[in-house]
Formats: sequence, structure tokens, C-alpha cells
Amino acid sequence: MALTWGCPQLNGAGTAPKCARPSRFAASLARSGGGFPSFLPKEVEKIKDPFARRLARRIERVPVPVQIELSDGWVMSSCVKPSIRSKNNPVVLLHCFDSSCLEWRHAYHLLEEAGLEVWAVDVLGWGFSDLEKRPSCGVSSKRHHLYQLWKSHIRKPMVLVGPSLGAAAAIDFVVNHSEAVEKLVLINGCVYEEGIGHLAKLPKSIAYAGVGRLHCLLPWWKDASVSFMRSGGYNVVDQIKEVKQKVLIVYGEHDRIVTKKLQVRLHCELPSAIIRQVPDCGHLLHVEKPNAIANLIADFVRGGNC
Repeated sequence: MALTWGCPQLNGAGTAPKCARPSRFAASLARSGGGFPSFLPKEVEKIKDPFARRLARRIERVPVPVQIELSDGWVMSSCVKPSIRSKNNPVVLLHCFDSSCLEWRHAYHLLEEAGLEVWAVDVLGWGFSDLEKRPSCGVSSKRHHLYQLWKSHIRKPMVLVGPSLGAAAAIDFVVNHSEAVEKLVLINGCVYEEGIGHLAKLPKSIAYAGVGRLHCLLPWWKDASVSFMRSGGYNVVDQIKEVKQKVLIVYGEHDRIVTKKLQVRLHCELPSAIIRQVPDCGHLLHVEKPNAIANLIADFVRGGNC
């Protein structure tokens, strides 16, 4: 899809809508002295984790059509785009509740080294997208935004990966937009709670320390969080049995947020799914055991039995 400077092309005629701020797309490409995107909070410079620093330098913003106060607009949406193209369908990584694509800092490069075409995207309302115009960030808006991102930029059926609450987002998305998803990977999926469930009990030392807190420093973070909470959050219990795609369920042996019993229940409701346990691991499997999850995803993408 061709782009005009600062504005997305949204139709096949080659014409773009008028843009009030033509410099916004240009600004999304600007870099700081440390090589980080200029739209990231300056505190990114203080991050010591070399994997987080490397992935943060690759974050960019792409234009995604959305509705803002009943009129058409767009959000410059943050993501990490693939550095390689693969014969397999692309892997699209979502993230946990109130987090960002940096959650994949330890596993992203392993997936690319496995030869996969990988996108790490920020769910609308979280991460590093430009939300200056305060678009709605409820469940339906998150779903619509991901669909428009897929339609505008990815354009091929994807292997959609959802960890924790991201699993609920993935199920909600695939039931509404089945054509966009080839396979699902659900990691320690929080899919049997309404709203955010047990994630509200996640220790702040885990949820908001260091890298995980960076997106909370953006000026629209609180408004976006309230918008999501007011929408009621995810409730996908009745949608699970509507999933027709192949599914890989992965859970950590010592996850204290989502029990093994719930993972087995999920497997029973998705009888064609594959279920795998990762030993000596808690809730943030892709952070704690990146090699294990990268190997499981890569094998699943290629049609193996993990």
C-alpha cells in the first residue's frame, strides 16, 4: 500500500483523504540520539536490558483507519514490523493486559531467527500508539483497530498469538474476523474471566516495573485505560466453541494466575487443539522461557505437532 507523506492511502483510486497534520507520519519515523523512535518516552534511554533496547529501536508507527467521535480518522499505531518475508503466513504477536510489544523482547529475535515473518503489535489503548485524539479503546474498538491494521498492512491470513488477556483478544478477534486468521496460539490464556479478572491482582512489581511501565508514561494512558474499563472488558466464554481454526494452547507449570484446570477446560472446548505445558515457568511464559515458546510457535506455524 502506497503512502503519501503523513497520510494513509485508504482507497484503490490512489487518492488519500485530506490531512490536518501532514507531519505526523514523518514524525513517526524520527529517531532520538540513541536510535530510539522519538515518540517513545525519554525514559527508554534508562532501560538496561539489551533485548528490550534492541526491540525498542525497531518500533515504528503505521497509519490505521479508525473512527474517532463518529467520524473517519486514523491512529498512528505502534508495532514492530518483520525484517524478513516468509513462505509461511505471518506470525502476529499480541501482548498481555495493559502492556506493549516490548513484552516480546526476549522471544522476538528467536522467532525471526527461526525464519518466521513476525509482527509485534500494540493493542489499541496500550503500547505506544498516538492516541492524542482519544479514540474509544473498548473491546469492539480494539477488535476493529486490529482488523484495520491487518487489512491495511499485513494482508495475509495470520498465526495470531495471544498471551494472558491477549488470548481473550485473539478469540474475540477470530470469531468476528475468521478470514484474517489461519491459526491461533493461546499462552496462559485468561479466557474464563469477565473484564480483566485475576489480572487485577497481578503484582505491580511484575506489571509495571521497568520495561513494562514505559507505555504508562504517555499522556493518554489513563484515559485509554478508563475507556477500556468502561467497555466492560473481555467476556469470550461463549465464543470459545465458535473457533474453527487450529489452536495451540501453551501454559506454564507454575502459573498462579491461570490454573492448569482452566487450561485443560479450554482444551476440552477446543478438541482439535494441541496443548503443551512448559515446566518451571509462571504466567509470563514468553518472558521467562523465550526459547521454549519460540520453538513451539515455530513448529506449529510449519505444521508440526510441537
